[in-house]
Amino acid sequence: MALSRRFLNLIMDNRFPESKSLRCIDLTHHCNLFNATPPNFSNGSKSTIIRVENRIQLPSPIFNFAAGFGEATRAGFGEDWKMDCLPFLDRRVICADQSGRCFLFEADRSRVVMLPRLHGPKQMPISIFIPCPEEESGEFDGSSFYIMDKMSRAGVSGTNQFEAFVYCHYRGSRIMKSWTCQLLPPPPYVYERSYLGRWLEIRSYVVVDYGSKICISVKGVGTYCMDRRSLTWSHLGKWMLPFIGKVEYVPEIKLWVGICSSTHELAAADLSSMDSQPQLVGTCKEFEPPEEWKQCREPQLVNLGSGKFCVTRFFRNQAPKGDSDDGEFIGRNITVLTGVEVMQSACHGNGNGNGSSGKVELQMIPHRSRWYGGDTIGTVC
Repeated sequence: MALSRRFLNLIMDNRFPESKSLRCIDLTHHCNLFNATPPNFSNGSKSTIIRVENRIQLPSPIFNFAAGFGEATRAGFGEDWKMDCLPFLDRRVICADQSGRCFLFEADRSRVVMLPRLHGPKQMPISIFIPCPEEESGEFDGSSFYIMDKMSRAGVSGTNQFEAFVYCHYRGSRIMKSWTCQLLPPPPYVYERSYLGRWLEIRSYVVVDYGSKICISVKGVGTYCMDRRSLTWSHLGKWMLPFIGKVEYVPEIKLWVGICSSTHELAAADLSSMDSQPQLVGTCKEFEPPEEWKQCREPQLVNLGSGKFCVTRFFRNQAPKGDSDDGEFIGRNITVLTGVEVMQSACHGNGNGNGSSGKVELQMIPHRSRWYGGDTIGTVC
């Protein structure tokens, strides 16, 4: 089954919190998450729950890296060293340490590129990469990489909440190009008197309107949208998007797919109009864990292209000793990767022999699950 992306990037937590490693899983060899053809749902159901299969054998690390000395106390985050890794493009990730220093790791080229320093360190950074327009000639020409702080203190750290790396001409040069870091206007709520001093959390974020707008839903505040051209914000309402984390657009079905905020299931919604709170049009519970596996972190979603996704779920094996076949992993973390295909299909006829009714329904089809236990997988991107 063809995939737009061949590799998954895994950020592994090493012995110390400031030390991590990057591993790249080849989805065609190390971890095949998709069947050659979608499973046959003879009972007409839209989705089914699949059981976990083989354990993943991880490849060797491509990069090992650690945070350096910094000035984290300037932002009031304490003196702890830390390194955050953000998905960029294919086998590339951007890492930022506790003082705002940033690096681009390119696994496909085996090199590290130093990026400009952020205007302010981020406590819990989240990111959106918007690639260059088709008419641009260079690899990154016109591309932008947006970094937001998921947790920010209104009126304090909130003023440095939103930044962007933009690939453009270097200091007026007509030939040389490089990444520059631009501080963007924060959402208006960081200046509202009723929120000053409060810690506020971005629960979900998405690109809409053909890449021209970025929307965020903030817990207890509502949903805001920024126009990328004018850099102006608008308040869409007190309502929240029905997702957590990043929401992905699937052009094949003209819908947005993400993790449902209420059930943590994979879900889809139409975000083409944001006049009111969007409603879910389909959900899928793609994996049923054993009873002794307890969710310990929020799931993550990776868009593999062509309507295919990898859903990552994080568990803690709390089985009593002696009651599980996997005694080696009792009391340890377990990560499960599941391949899911989202597609549209014609509804069946009403039994009058005319075949399809002409209507289209959404299908969210789980394929295969693979698991890994032991060392902690921090991020899958």
